[in-house]
Amino acid sequence: MKAPQAMLLSKREDPWDDDRYLFEPKIDGHRLLLTLSSGAVRLHTRHGNDVTDRYPELHSVSVSVDDIVLDGEVAYLNPVTGQIEFETIMERFRLTRPERIQESMARLPVHFYVFDILRFNGKDVRSRPLLERKQMLDQVLTNTPFFSKVMSVDGRGTDLFRHVEAMKLEGIVGKLKSSRYVGERSKDWIKVINYEYAEVAITGYRRDEFGWLVSHEGRPVGVVELAVPAAHRKAFYRIAQQLVTGERKGIVYLEPRIKARVRFRNWYKSGMLRSPEFVSFVI
Repeated sequence: MKAPQAMLLSKREDPWDDDRYLFEPKIDGHRLLLTLSSGAVRLHTRHGNDVTDRYPELHSVSVSVDDIVLDGEVAYLNPVTGQIEFETIMERFRLTRPERIQESMARLPVHFYVFDILRFNGKDVRSRPLLERKQMLDQVLTNTPFFSKVMSVDGRGTDLFRHVEAMKLEGIVGKLKSSRYVGERSKDWIKVINYEYAEVAITGYRRDEFGWLVSHEGRPVGVVELAVPAAHRKAFYRIAQQLVTGERKGIVYLEPRIKARVRFRNWYKSGMLRSPEFVSFVI
């Protein structure tokens, strides 16, 4: 059975308050659509890839009807730290051999955080307002060790974002209470990311495609490719020509004298930056 197209998020920089919205914590996993029909569960990513075999924990869902489609995020919650770990869910996602998947169920069990329902008892409910769909979700789904409904707060996005910051979660999502579910990006659902920030030194750049190699406290931490304005790129290359120390395999290396402030999702366990974005040069 083909999964519906997922509704995608728009973005804004700062949290806000608005009684027309419900606000939810943004779960740092990957999008998952669960279809239950005739007693069989199928799992699909937002791109339509069938990943049913990769998450056996999610094959038994406690619901009161037998024909539904649920939308949410599958994630890994570290039981020791209480943190949701993006790297770990990606580790699970990449497993394809049945024996490795079976072993990982005990070591790295996943959890499905459900925030919407698209089909209810065989009826397509995507045209219903979000508040109605939330009520249906509350009726149909029972929380279990592998499934839970995502909490939401009414109108108070700023308070929720402060709580998310303290908990070191990924961010928040504001959703219009009246929003219908559409299978495309929509301004009715808006995310605000809880970024981390760091000062880095630019130690080199790619010759053939854009990308700045950066270091933090003397060690390499990644490549900055995102959110660099054209004027800043031009200014960088003008100064960088005076700092070249060598070139190897398409990388031009520099004295680490140009500093920049970057923002990123979090630190990988390897010590690298996840999805770093340029903010400004540090003068």
